Amino acid sequence: QVQLVESGGGSVQAGGSLRLTCTASGSTDSIKCMGWYRQAPGQEREEIANIDEDGTTNYADSVRGRFNIYQDKAENTLYLQMNSLKLDDTAMYYCAAAAYCSGLNMGGNKYWGHGTQVTVSS
Repeated sequence: QVQLVESGGGSVQAGGSLRLTCTASGSTDSIKCMGWYRQAPGQEREEIANIDEDGTTNYADSVRGRFNIYQDKAENTLYLQMNSLKLDDTAMYYCAAAAYCSGLNMGGNKYWGHGTQVTVSS
C-alpha cells in the first residue's frame, strides 16, 4: 500500500501562485508515475499533470505553461507549482501515484491522497 498526503492548498487571488506538496510513504518501490488531478464542483475529476521516474512530464492544455510538476525522489515528495492562477483553477486537487505514466494518463494500480482545496478569487 502507498499513502499520499497533500498540503499547500488555500485561497489566492487571480494571478497569484500556490505550491502543492504530496508526500508518499509505504510501498513506494512499485510507483513509477506520480501526478495531480483536480475536481471542480459538478465536474469530473481530470488529470492535469504527471511525471515519471525519469522526470518526463505531461500536462493538460488547461495548465501547460502555468503549472510545473516536479519531484524530490529522495524524499518521496511531489510538487505542483501553480502560477498565474485563474478562477477556473478553483477545485479540489488530488495527488495520485501509479505503476506507470502513458502520456497524460496514469496506469496500473492507482493510489490517491485525500485532496487539498484550492480557491481562486477575483
